[in-house]
Amino acid sequence: MASQQNDDGVDRDTRVRAIVLHPELKKGRKSSRSAEARLEEAYGLALAIDLDIRLQEVVAVARPKPATLLGSGVIEKFHDFIKTEEIEVVIVDTSLTPAQQRNLERAWHAKVIDRTGLILEIFGERARTKEGKLQVDLAQLSYQRSRLVRSWTHLERQRGGAGFMGGPGERQIEIDRRLIDEKIIRLKADLELVKKTRELHRSARKKVSCPVVSLVGYTNAGKSTLFNRLTNSDVFAQDLLFATLDPTMRRVTLPSGKEIILSDTVGFISELPTTLIASFRATLEEVREANILIHVRDMSHEDTEAQKDDVKAVLTGLDLDSEIQDSMLEIWNKSDLLSEEARIALGIQAEHNELTMLCSAVTGQGCSELLLKIDEILQTQDQVVEFDISYQNGAALSWLHEHGEVLEQEHHEEGVRISLSISQAEMDKFESKFRIPHLGKE
Repeated sequence: MASQQNDDGVDRDTRVRAIVLHPELKKGRKSSRSAEARLEEAYGLALAIDLDIRLQEVVAVARPKPATLLGSGVIEKFHDFIKTEEIEVVIVDTSLTPAQQRNLERAWHAKVIDRTGLILEIFGERARTKEGKLQVDLAQLSYQRSRLVRSWTHLERQRGGAGFMGGPGERQIEIDRRLIDEKIIRLKADLELVKKTRELHRSARKKVSCPVVSLVGYTNAGKSTLFNRLTNSDVFAQDLLFATLDPTMRRVTLPSGKEIILSDTVGFISELPTTLIASFRATLEEVREANILIHVRDMSHEDTEAQKDDVKAVLTGLDLDSEIQDSMLEIWNKSDLLSEEARIALGIQAEHNELTMLCSAVTGQGCSELLLKIDEILQTQDQVVEFDISYQNGAALSWLHEHGEVLEQEHHEEGVRISLSISQAEMDKFESKFRIPHLGKE
């Protein structure tokens, strides 16, 4: 908690005072989550940037007002509280139009941030790598361009970025719009270089024939904790929404001795801003290229089914077809937080589905079985091929024995005909190294 001592030597909380409001529309789009659960998530998002939350409340909205979303009675109700408690920021857990945001700020004399703005602030604070910062900056600028209002300067200083732009008067707005457009062009060019670099890295990984296994899931589902458990790493993992942002990769040796690259990606969330999905597409392409996708779910959360649907919606937005999604391995995480009765029931359910496993990344329960399962899935992705290897080419024969599973070997006059199960990546590497195509290949 941020604090400083006053003249009497007593610590004083210096965090920005805020309130969190979740508008519950009585008509229109229905959510699979309760209003209270959505408010709790918004509260968690606000805590992720260390705000001093003085109030959190669900606000019923019978008829959304085009100018302010909220009715005049609701605005008046919170006006007095905001003034008395010296609230600096009001978080409205929905998407606001630029006009609605501006009108609420004028009514409450406080900074107003909608759900998209809040998530962008979190991402801006959490980005550590150059790539992550580029992606966040692009997402922020794309969002800012549509509204051109001033950012919350406290967060701007914490983040260390350029912050939201804007200024008084139509003339200043036009200048800002031009400056934003110029920055967006530069950022897109920089990210194109990032994309090319990633493609080179991906090509290099294919040459060493390491399958990629990507962890995906809702934010705070325990992906990073599981990643640390499987890789013996110390990636930052905490009970906090968006605790990690930049993707991380590590080598893992499976029980069979085969090596894989395990990738930990950024957590997803409901109503993830489209600007973020677009900006992080270069990073999330790792998900599309993975040999195996593992969906990590928090089974202790009351909205785990709704979270599953949100993750699938984001994957669909990445043009990941339904066939790949249906073949994802689901890890039912945080079993240590379940009651014994619930744990037994889920364990029985998981045993009857080849693509589900119950585990706890904290205690390690089920993690060894997960590595065995990855091994098993990768073996099913192998293909059976035949090669004719001459007796003079002992190195090629030895290589096949080392990198594939030999099923049959027959000696004839000129050499050896070998039938084996091998991955496509290993087969491509063999043919490139020894220039010996498999039988049946023209």
